[in-house]
Amino acid sequence: MLAKTYGCAVFGVDARKITVEVNVGQGTRFWMSGLPDSAIKESEHRIESAVKQFRYFMPREKTVVNLAPADIRKEGSAYDLPIALCVLKASGQIETNRLEEFVIMGELSLDGTLRPIKGVLPIAIQARKEGIHGFILPKDNEREAAIVDGLNVYGVSTLKEAIDFLEGNLELVPVQVNAKEVFTQQMFHYDADFSDVQGQENIKRAMEIAAAGGHNVIMIGPPGAGKTMLAKRLPTILPPLSLNEALETTKIHSVAGKLNRDTSLVATRPFRAPHHTISDVALVGGGGNPQPGEISLANNGVLFLDELPEFKRTVLEVMRQPMEERRVTISRAKVSIDYPANFMLVASMNPCPCGYYNHPEKECVCAPGVVQRYLSRVSGPLLDRIDLHVEVVPVSFDEMTAKRSVETSAQIRARVEKAREIQSERFKEQKDIYCNAMMPSNMVKEICQINEAGKGLLKTAMEKLGLSARAYDRILKVSRTIADLAGSEEIRVEHLAEAIQYRSLDREGWAG
Repeated sequence: MLAKTYGCAVFGVDARKITVEVNVGQGTRFWMSGLPDSAIKESEHRIESAVKQFRYFMPREKTVVNLAPADIRKEGSAYDLPIALCVLKASGQIETNRLEEFVIMGELSLDGTLRPIKGVLPIAIQARKEGIHGFILPKDNEREAAIVDGLNVYGVSTLKEAIDFLEGNLELVPVQVNAKEVFTQQMFHYDADFSDVQGQENIKRAMEIAAAGGHNVIMIGPPGAGKTMLAKRLPTILPPLSLNEALETTKIHSVAGKLNRDTSLVATRPFRAPHHTISDVALVGGGGNPQPGEISLANNGVLFLDELPEFKRTVLEVMRQPMEERRVTISRAKVSIDYPANFMLVASMNPCPCGYYNHPEKECVCAPGVVQRYLSRVSGPLLDRIDLHVEVVPVSFDEMTAKRSVETSAQIRARVEKAREIQSERFKEQKDIYCNAMMPSNMVKEICQINEAGKGLLKTAMEKLGLSARAYDRILKVSRTIADLAGSEEIRVEHLAEAIQYRSLDREGWAG
């Protein structure tokens, strides 16, 4: 007897419909075809234990399980539930004609309960595209799938619940989640705020400029100066996610298994801060079973690299291409997967191994040449992709204890959003460009024009401060953002002067 239902295989951040077929006939063995991995092949033992908990049995006849199309590799334990239901239907132990009405996914425990699975959101989106209006899945994943409109989502806790529902002995109500309502409620829900930061007004200003123009930023300063604290608050002043951006971000986190049972939508900009011992595969993604890396988990948000020179050189170098293309491609012999990687890079570093080079009070104890060698761990091509170099100095006691009003993240974000609106209008005819940091060199010359006084200032700065050639375009981009924040149509001298001071690491002799 033949039984059939549907599942989905996840590739990258998208899914593809898989037909699960089971035939029970004459013979004595259990066969599985359709390029299953080891986790799927082991499902026979999990299913056998699970069905026995509810007084069903594994057929002792020849049982053939096929996952079609057979030329696509299937991975993971999420096929346990559809295979188990098809086996019971094909062996005549349950009576139902509804299996083909649903996409069914779930991992079985030995006691018949269902464990949560990864990639639920892309599966739900694909089910709706395929015209399948029902999705049976573990209860822990139900809210994640329910944000997809036009799909009836049924969360079940055990194999028995799924059987009773399909046989008509149990009535389940489809889970309802209003995606727009959830998004609206959570879009400004941050645990940190810029009002917590005392002093550091110049660094807050640099962060505002970075957020307004989408610029990458690096902070250089001694330990305890507040670099990490400031970086963690950057997402709170970025413009809120759009609903489409939230869905794209949620898909990535769903595929990586980073969503908990109470989260149906990633409504705030992500902040990822990997440790400096991270491998290049963990950062950009990949592995035998390709998974998104930290740069994709930071998509539409912030990637924070603390103690930048401590990262392995190879780890930092693999970021260069994704930073330019804003996506990363993982290529294997039989498959090529694209993950989005549109993130803002925020890095921090000590100025030297001891941490006190250029400190106003403490003396650096590093030997001659050590500072330069320490800074050279960060390659020029990577620094070339960072627009703002900000020197952070420790906050004085008077500043920490001063009782004065401090701007909140909401107040700063309002100015950032106005600047972003100007840029949206500026780049409305351009594809994949929506902020100043994304401008290519030819567009910089057209959009970032400066007057004769500005040219004179920039020439003087290049000569007197020994700024490198790569600083030229970066200064123009940042000055354009500063002008947008000021509501100015043209780049004035004061905008250029402020932009020039954010190129510390390009100055000749900065590190002695």
